[in-house]
Amino acid sequence: MAYYTVGTLVNTHGIKGEVRVVATTDFPQSRFAVGATLFAFMPNQPTPIQLTVKTVRQHKNFYLLSFAGRPSINDVEGLKTAVLKIDDDQLQADDLKPGEYYYHQIVGLSVVTEDGEPLGTIKEILSSGANDVWVVARPGQSDLLLPKIDQVIKRVDLDQHQVTVELMEGLD
Repeated sequence: MAYYTVGTLVNTHGIKGEVRVVATTDFPQSRFAVGATLFAFMPNQPTPIQLTVKTVRQHKNFYLLSFAGRPSINDVEGLKTAVLKIDDDQLQADDLKPGEYYYHQIVGLSVVTEDGEPLGTIKEILSSGANDVWVVARPGQSDLLLPKIDQVIKRVDLDQHQVTVELMEGLD
């Protein structure tokens, strides 16, 4: 089963079992909703701990969560530094608007020009602020950085496992 990171548990909050979470998801309202299932991955622990969100509220730049069956600080103290993830079943295509993709759908796709010239494979995505940058590994050359803008990214075909791009002047 594949898991996808949605946040990091950074500390406890108070004595009633709340924890502070830094969200790393674009959908915190649904990922941390009451009743949502999260998996806590702890360092040096092979099996994740399954948690069900009991309460949620925002406080400054954090989400404060409590979990079913963990009513006190003693029950959540051991979860500090856990990485919170969801599984495949919790990914919902309706979370995305047309032209939006999950990172895991893009990484690994082949990149070709509009003329069909192969450029390489997307190896990672950088979040730079204004728009994402797709990093293309090219055999025998340095990486190519492609901004995720309509002028450059022309077509994403998940079925063909391919991205078609137009290289603007200065990108190559």
